Amino acid sequence: MSALPLPPEDRDLSPYTGWGRAHLQTVADAILDGAARYASPTGAGVRYPGRPGGFGPAVDALEGFSRTFLLAAFRIAGDPDGTGDLAARYARGLAAGVDRGNPERWPRPDEVDQAKVEAAALAVGLHLTRDTVWARLDDTARTRTIDYLAGFIGGSYPPNNWAWFRILVEQFLESVGGPFSTEDRGADFALLDGFERAHGWTSDGAARSFDHYAGWALSFYPAIWADMVADDPRHTARIARSRARLDDYLDDALHLVGADGGPLIQGRSLTYRFASAAAAGAAAFTGGSRHGPGLLRRAISAQVRHFVDRGTPDASGVLPLGWHGAWRALAQDYSGPGSPSWAAKGLFALALPAAHPVWTAVEEPLPIDAGSFARVLAAPGWLASGTQEDGVVRIVNHGTDHGVPGERHPDAPLYAKLGYSTATAPVLRTPGLTEPLDGTAALVRDGRPSHRSGFSTGTLRERGGTLLGGSSGRVHWHREFVSAFDVGGGAAARVTETGPVLDVVSVVRGAWEVRLVRVRDAKGEAAATRVREGDQLRVGGWALSGEDLVEDGPGSVSAGAEAGNASHGSGRPGGRAPARHSRLVELHGTDGAASGVRVESDVTPLAPRTATPWLTVPARPGAWVAVGVLLGVASASPQLTPQEGGWLVVWADGSTTAFDAEELLPSG
Repeated sequence: MSALPLPPEDRDLSPYTGWGRAHLQTVADAILDGAARYASPTGAGVRYPGRPGGFGPAVDALEGFSRTFLLAAFRIAGDPDGTGDLAARYARGLAAGVDRGNPERWPRPDEVDQAKVEAAALAVGLHLTRDTVWARLDDTARTRTIDYLAGFIGGSYPPNNWAWFRILVEQFLESVGGPFSTEDRGADFALLDGFERAHGWTSDGAARSFDHYAGWALSFYPAIWADMVADDPRHTARIARSRARLDDYLDDALHLVGADGGPLIQGRSLTYRFASAAAAGAAAFTGGSRHGPGLLRRAISAQVRHFVDRGTPDASGVLPLGWHGAWRALAQDYSGPGSPSWAAKGLFALALPAAHPVWTAVEEPLPIDAGSFARVLAAPGWLASGTQEDGVVRIVNHGTDHGVPGERHPDAPLYAKLGYSTATAPVLRTPGLTEPLDGTAALVRDGRPSHRSGFSTGTLRERGGTLLGGSSGRVHWHREFVSAFDVGGGAAARVTETGPVLDVVSVVRGAWEVRLVRVRDAKGEAAATRVREGDQLRVGGWALSGEDLVEDGPGSVSAGAEAGNASHGSGRPGGRAPARHSRLVELHGTDGAASGVRVESDVTPLAPRTATPWLTVPARPGAWVAVGVLLGVASASPQLTPQEGGWLVVWADGSTTAFDAEELLPSG
């Protein structure tokens, strides 16, 4: 339930969410009021309560200021006449923060790497508020601000989305007569161009790192930069290309929002929550998108409302580290109490005035509203299936692991699972990190399940509403972990044992996946890497979290969905979504199988209890094992039979899918 008093709904303008600009403004103002409540005496820091982050309290206070300043800049840009007090407040804090003699002065970009991130937020905010916040600074404060930001020139950064931080800082510096480096800019753009992938996707680095950063950083920042250089003909071609790529990305990304507004629970930094709406806001801000303004607002409002309806921000205007509520285990090791304020990016559209079409157009349906769908997302290697009956979007993952093919790293729990959805979260506490169960196909040896990172992606395709794809890779086991799991990535281990090849083929229709798994010895490999007597193949289903979980059979569990799940996406106020099921069904090659359900406490941010169905069979080299994997409304399971040249699936609706599993696997 929302902790905020909200305006009345308008179901004529917004038939799906009932929300308009006033609702999003209310959320923004609540967060900004919370920032004021926890501001330091000079206003230079926002010191939210809670355990300090990995960079210490001074950086935490800077994050609290810079990230809420970004949100304040959106509010001020969209309503300059009505936000004078807000502009004055942040101008005062900024002047104090850049004053080297002030006890509350900020850590500088040439002192602490995290300050480079926050410098970019300051630069973006100042660009959007040139006539308000920047105009309020006297010459001394402006000179000190330029000096502070200039500490990033020539500075290093991780080779990922951070390249945008230096671009934005130096672009702002150039615009106000400060120093900048054309060499920096050339190197930064060259690096970012190398991350671009098909259909508008951008990897967050050279590895297979696909997640919400594709939207809340790698699509968001180009829109801001384009606004900075809009009148410079040298950049016309790059601006046009970035806008086209944003539209292409949204073709896919809009399919990854559930009917209740829930974003896909996958990838690092999930505590930024509705920052996932940033790409839709960027498309509205840039203008000219082929995605209509009503659709963009539907995407933005849905994702923000998803969290507000579940109590975030809380009544004091704080976004705690967590997901719906506080859940510290979701945070990265560097995250501090101010980090979640990056959620501000999801409110980017507030920089547009009330008369803009994004606020006046009637809401249009998201893909999940329009009907069930099956879609291949080629760049990240995902098979996306949305089911209108329960409003859930799920992906089967054959392309993302936060690594590169051939690596033998422990699996990153938010990247390397076989499945992610808008209604479930992977298990994020030990022992499920070192010994993964949910969303897996593994070879269990001496009681330890294998990891899959470093696999190779095969063929992905959609045919008549059915999705098909596969991947293969050497399994590996890890012992003597030398670094703790950070939920955004895997750990490191002193001892890694490599085993045989594991093939996984998925055939997906609606809420069901037919998962075929095979272990095989690689040709010419030593006996140590082959299948051993006693090895077990294990399939782990979806981790289902809920207040009330019911085991309704071997390898099957159900959870009643929360009231209102359907209402905020479907235009059916007060409805209740159907109960969700996570189930495994034996289909082929399961002689000697055992199955069950593992129930754990406090292992996901969604609910106190989580249940994961599993099934094991003796490992037989070269033999396929097939299991039906369900996440969604209970329905008859598919049937699978071998036939000449492949397999035939008969689905509950009577449709059939014939396929050759070998054709879906990577060559070699």
